[in-house]
Amino acid sequence: MIGIWYTNRARRRLTIPRLREPAMSGNVLKIRPIPEPASLSQRIYDQLKGAIQAMNIYDPDADLRLDERGLSQMLGASRTPLREALTRLDQEGLVKILPRRGIFIVRKTKAEILEMITVWAALESMAARLACLVASDGQIAELARLADSYDAERASAHMTEYSDDNIRFHGSIIRLSQCRLIGEMTDGLFMHVRAIRHRTIFERDRARRSVEDHAGIVAALAAREADRVAELVREHTMRLHDHVAAHVDLE
Repeated sequence: MIGIWYTNRARRRLTIPRLREPAMSGNVLKIRPIPEPASLSQRIYDQLKGAIQAMNIYDPDADLRLDERGLSQMLGASRTPLREALTRLDQEGLVKILPRRGIFIVRKTKAEILEMITVWAALESMAARLACLVASDGQIAELARLADSYDAERASAHMTEYSDDNIRFHGSIIRLSQCRLIGEMTDGLFMHVRAIRHRTIFERDRARRSVEDHAGIVAALAAREADRVAELVREHTMRLHDHVAAHVDLE
């Protein structure tokens, strides 16, 4: 009895739970080395994406159809890397590949554009609030110089230049926030909001009002009035929303 008791006791004392081995499933992060230099497909993708983002795709006369053969000739590249790049752009929603019909740059519907402008208003409003806290006096002064370089008359006389600087003004507010996530989120909206701003800036006296709004925004930033500048930026962008809703046909 003593021997049996000792043996069972020792067995109990020496029992060690086995550590659970990690499951050897395929559900793990798989990373492949980045090719260096960038592949031809990557360079074509970057080139096409930049060109699409630079277009005023909501202009009534915008040519949205992409000719694969023509692109291949312009790029000096074969069809295979071009198609790889176009497939990526299709997956990102920048173009739509329609079998037997062609490849088209994607324009958002009016309802989608209005949602994008609303989201931009919220993000830029917060960016302006943050800029009051973190932007240097020199950075705000640089933004002021951009705004002060135009009055209503000069904006009307230099429409293309003012339209580009209007986009720069709003992009600068995003950057002055020093908030990386706001920057990333607005990047996804930028192409469409930029194109709509370009199309509408000189409709129904919007340029004059834009110049006045920019001056007020810069003044509030310089005074570090966070609540005030957030309100001004939000109202400024929502006026674009209201204009598009009432006067712009995107169908």
